[in-house]
Amino acid sequence: MRKTTPKGIILLLLTAVIWGSSFVAQSIGMESIDAFTFTALRTTLGALVLIPVIIIFNRKFDMRPSTLIAGVVLGFVFSIAQNLQQFAFYYSTSGKIAFITAFYMFFVPLFSIFLRKKVRLIVWCSIILGLIGLFLICINPEDMTAINPGDMLAFGCAVFFAVQIMLIDHFTGKDINGVQLSFMQFVVAAAISWVCMFVFEKPELPNIITAAPALAYSGIMSCGIAYTLQILGQRHASPVVASLLMCLESVFAVITAALVLQEMMSVRELAGCIIMFAAIVISQLPSRTSQEAH
Repeated sequence: MRKTTPKGIILLLLTAVIWGSSFVAQSIGMESIDAFTFTALRTTLGALVLIPVIIIFNRKFDMRPSTLIAGVVLGFVFSIAQNLQQFAFYYSTSGKIAFITAFYMFFVPLFSIFLRKKVRLIVWCSIILGLIGLFLICINPEDMTAINPGDMLAFGCAVFFAVQIMLIDHFTGKDINGVQLSFMQFVVAAAISWVCMFVFEKPELPNIITAAPALAYSGIMSCGIAYTLQILGQRHASPVVASLLMCLESVFAVITAALVLQEMMSVRELAGCIIMFAAIVISQLPSRTSQEAH
């Protein structure tokens, strides 16, 4: 098992802070522009930022056919996930969207059943606990029929992010470079979102300029810099520690939303967030077998 160092912890904590605070940027950006427009510009910026990263890491910019094919598939799924999440901001708050999106960590083991992979008992327990937390976040017991459409969109986003993670696991290998794959993912997602932007929306330059700071933070910091920090950080941390640190993203989203947007959750919603975060942590704990093996 890879040894965890202070450098790895710091880099992954920075990653979680940037990703979490990006939910606030997404919310602010939606005050000026529409969802497809935001995603199109955000992913375009993310792709542009990754170009120098690829050159620095690989000392050149070339792309294998296998990376191109994998990138198209991954980018299609990533585009759906990103746009579902962005549309959720029309109806719901940053903190809630962040925690519901984090439910992808439970969908991954559930979907792995179809690949004939065994799911540990502790994961099943964490899924049940996570569903309880999700219920408290999304459902008001006083009106069981009222479901926020934004929460449903964020839930759908979590499903597609889980598929994306499984596709990354499937594609990543000796012939596919991780940074290049991410670049292609952003390029394809940007292309799809640009088309949808011009078909379904009417982007206006003054509104885009107004949203520029939010777009810059979300595209450059969240897509480009945070992804690079993740790559560097995971080199200096065990997979379990890395997962636990990165799942703090949802916690930082709630904190920054409260500080910047004054978005305050109800006691019930906060209890749901705490329960769901506990479930995420439990789901990432190593089994006794893996501990003994290492």
